[in-house]
Amino acid sequence: MQTNRKMPQGFFWGNSVSSMQTEGAWNIGGKGLSVYDVRPADENSSDWHVAIDEYHRYEEDLDLMAEMNMNMYRIQISWSRVNPQGDGEFNEEGIAFYDRLVDAMLERGIEPMICLYHFDMPLNLAKNGNGFMSRHVVDAFVRYGKKMIEHFSDRVKYWITFNEHNLYFGDGAFLFAGCENVEKSLDNLYKIFHHTMLAHAELDAFVHENYDDVKFGGMLAYTPVYPAASRPKDVFLADRATEFLIYNLCDLFANGHYSLAVEHFIKENKLDMDFLESDREILSKMKADFLAFSYYRTDVLDSTKVPDGTAPNRYLNFGYVENEYLEANEWGWQIDPLGFREAIDTLYFRYQLPIFPIENGIGIREQWDGEHEIQDDKRIEYHRDHIKAMKDAMFEDGAKVIGYLGWGLIDIPSSHGDMEKRYGAVYVNRSNHDLKDLRRIPKKSFHWFKKIFKDNGDEL
Repeated sequence: MQTNRKMPQGFFWGNSVSSMQTEGAWNIGGKGLSVYDVRPADENSSDWHVAIDEYHRYEEDLDLMAEMNMNMYRIQISWSRVNPQGDGEFNEEGIAFYDRLVDAMLERGIEPMICLYHFDMPLNLAKNGNGFMSRHVVDAFVRYGKKMIEHFSDRVKYWITFNEHNLYFGDGAFLFAGCENVEKSLDNLYKIFHHTMLAHAELDAFVHENYDDVKFGGMLAYTPVYPAASRPKDVFLADRATEFLIYNLCDLFANGHYSLAVEHFIKENKLDMDFLESDREILSKMKADFLAFSYYRTDVLDSTKVPDGTAPNRYLNFGYVENEYLEANEWGWQIDPLGFREAIDTLYFRYQLPIFPIENGIGIREQWDGEHEIQDDKRIEYHRDHIKAMKDAMFEDGAKVIGYLGWGLIDIPSSHGDMEKRYGAVYVNRSNHDLKDLRRIPKKSFHWFKKIFKDNGDEL
């Protein structure tokens, strides 16, 4: 074991969010509607109209991040804020908001990172353009992406296109890509994924042809898949699911082509994914500067539950089972720091690109009593163990990692709109159905992160 675990200078420590989970201001500043803006609240979720009102409170939130000694904040530009129809005129007032936000980060020594799409399709393109089922929407996204890169590249050096891009290769794609009303066929699933890859590839080429100092990477949701038992079929299906859901996307990012296993599956099943011969050249030009990923948990696959003939993309739809060896949070997300180390090692040694975990955290139900500091020791334990596992990957295994970003370290609604599933080191005083005063209150973990980030993680 290496005793000197001093972290590299310039390592990024910070926070990741999406626009719809932070900004609010859904109908002001010239913003158009996104698919999230019209989703109603239900018993266990809020609507998306206010979120944590960061549109008006970003200075306060950035001050908190600076106090925690963060040096990076990954945000998302809302496509419908800067282009209300998605494929129409750009909204200068919306762009000006992100100018203010980026400039305020830089004033505090916080490096901005931008994601261009986090599931929030402009409503016009979802209703009238059929989302990423359509090449018209691909063209509109590329136009939007180029405009943002041209405008912000003098100040923003780290970019990704799609949040958790491999989720567009599973059945969530129909929701995330603005295609809820299309047939949920395998052909359409592969078509959506292919179209998003073309959009990414065109922006990848645009950056590398025009900007020497901009880093452009791909992002995936990395959830390692373990076999439920030593049954050979459990092992085989777990490996096959990993090939389709993880390696296929990374092969595209790093090598410019689909996984050979996926290409064979497409051919054998005669899938109509709208693949044109000219697309091959577009994809071949991809060359990621880094591989980014989210990591929260691991999955277990039981082959006995998977019907014969199921596509590998969908094995976990049927075969997922709980891991009896791991603790889980209230929502069943199982806590596995060693899986985090495995994810970093696998990506680095397979693709030999810098690795960047840009989402990590644990959702916990918490209530503030109006007086006492929230004692979120479980969150401290989770992040401590995961950062230590990352350092094991770096110092014991030799992986190159360029940063560590927590998810929603100032409380935000969860991906399902649940404000009670909190990831933050700062409590935001609202519930699903009562906005209260939106006051920001540091938790115990705030002070822990402050020290860890100040020391560049060296004490762990």
